[in-house]
This record gives sequence, C-alpha cells and structure tokens, in this order.
Amino acid sequence: MKYTDYIIVGDGYAGLFFAHQLIKNNKSFVLFSEGRKSASQVSAGIINPVVLKKFTTFWKAQEQIDFLKGTLNEIESYTGKNYFINSPIHRIFHDGNEQNLWLKKSDNEELSGFLDKKFDHLEVVKNDFNTGKVNQSARLQVSGFFGDLFDFLEKKELLIKEKFDYEKLNASSATYKDFQCKHIIFCEGMGVKENPFFSDIAVIPNKGHHIKVKLSEEIPKDMTIKKKHFLFPTDNGLHFYGGTYDREQLHHHIDESAVTQLVNGLSEIYPYDFEVEEVNFGFRPTVKDRRPIIGRHALYKNLYVFNGLGARGILNGCYFSKSLYQFIEENIPLHEEISSDRFNS
Repeated sequence: MKYTDYIIVGDGYAGLFFAHQLIKNNKSFVLFSEGRKSASQVSAGIINPVVLKKFTTFWKAQEQIDFLKGTLNEIESYTGKNYFINSPIHRIFHDGNEQNLWLKKSDNEELSGFLDKKFDHLEVVKNDFNTGKVNQSARLQVSGFFGDLFDFLEKKELLIKEKFDYEKLNASSATYKDFQCKHIIFCEGMGVKENPFFSDIAVIPNKGHHIKVKLSEEIPKDMTIKKKHFLFPTDNGLHFYGGTYDREQLHHHIDESAVTQLVNGLSEIYPYDFEVEEVNFGFRPTVKDRRPIIGRHALYKNLYVFNGLGARGILNGCYFSKSLYQFIEENIPLHEEISSDRFNS
C-alpha cells in the first residue's frame, strides 16, 4: 500500500493550483490526469478584473489579481518560468455612450484601479471610437503553464496518467487501488457529472469555441484586443480569437454556427484577409451565482469538491485553492459565498 496525504482528481486550473498549495506546504499527493485536454487547457488564459459588457468588477477582484501574481512567482521557483504575460486588454468602444460610461465608472472606487481614463486609438483594427485599457489585466501563458507543471509532476512521480475509476474507491477508508490517503479532492470540471459522490452539484455546462487564425496584417503584440471576443497573438505565429458562450448546443463536436459567429466577429474589427487554421472548444463549469462550489461530502468526510470556476478559472482556481487548503488543514470555515452548503435548503 502506498500512503499519501492527498489524491487530486482533475488536471485543470483547480487541480493544478491546489497541487501548488500542497507543494508549498510540503504535503504528499498524486494527481490523476486523463490526458485529454480540459477546458482549462484550451482556454484563452485571460486575467481580467473587469466585466467588459457593463464595465463592472466582481467579488475580491483585486485580492485575486494580487494573489495570482504571488502564486506565479512561487511556481516559478520550481518550474524556472513565470507564465504571467503583461498584455493589457484594450476594449474597443461601440459608440460614444460607452466612452462616457467608462469614464463615469472609472471614478468609482472599486473600478478606479482598473479603468484607464486615457483612451487609445489602435492601428490595423477598426476602432472608430477608440479603446479603453484595463489596467492590471494580463494573460497566462496557458500551454507553458500546463506543460511545465505536468513535466514537473511527472519527474517527481506525482502524476498518474489514467482515468480515475470511482468503482475502485473505498470512500469509507479513503483507499483507492493501492493508495491509502487522508483526503481526495475532485477537481473535474464538467466531468463531475460522472462522479457518483458529487454528480448533483449545481454546475451548468457552458460550451465555448475559439479559433486560431493567420492574419495577413499584424496587430500590436503587447496587448489583448476585445470587442465581442478576445484577439491576441499566440506563440506559434497564429492569433487566438474567442471565445463563445453557449448553454444550448452541448454535443461534443464543433458547432459551425459558433465558428461563423467568430469569423463574423473578427471581420467586424479586422478589415484584412485572415485564414482559420484551428478550431477548439471546451465546456466551462459555470454556476448561477457565478461563485465556485467548494465543500466536503456530507457522508464521506475525506472527499471534497472544487468546481464551478466558470470563465474566470485562473483567478478563481488560484485564489480559492488556498481557501480549500485552509478549510481542510486548519479548520478555517469556507466563506458562505463559495461553500457548497449554500445550495442546501
């Protein structure tokens, strides 16, 4: 029998940021990865403290940004790289009313640190009413983050590349195959619907597509451009454009209507030729109140769930991984806004 403090099931932002908490605190663990690309692994990696439809912010935005920067510095100590890309979002205004609303909101105490009062006019893309810069916004270098962390875990023999088999789990004794552990953390995204212990949690699938395109005229490389969707350069000479949000078409193949929506959206702001080289999609686990779902199983007290990160997977996964760790190890109660108990009536 192999003894370990934790088993983590899932290889997206929730799983890897929680793994970092364990590394940081010298806890033993193994992480189960199916090897299929999760929604996290095909995500845009946008780090954004502002809701760009309404120019509002969200719960603990500044704390989450600060905590992420510190965490990425800690991860750099063992991967040798920092995955924070200083590429601020430039939001293209639809009209003068949006400009005025942006300026009005920028005086709000919650938003003054995020909404830049100075407008910019960009070359190459259409922005007749200029753009507003979101201060403290950035991107995560997604492929490097996942690739390097998986390499690190594999070298330390902490990565198990196989699908977790629920039937082999004895929940009462916290044994799985030849592992004996103290705690099991399920961080499976929409895969949780197959999990007999947490299949009833209130996550809703939200399907997102993005395209990778070859542009005929280069756009500025030091920024992320946003109107309907996000546009930015990737490492291989292509540009990312996306992503869509769809709660209806939930089959596991590409929706041509979503691709058309993206091509039309890009054409609105980019008046030159481009070629679609790649189409990807994933299923975000979203929650009605836009808060993660974190908690302990009602019957099996060594089983936990960490899910519902939604479109802000990087910020939510990073920040609330510490809340879950402190809940388990230090008996610090979960905030009622993220606790799975909030759905119990």
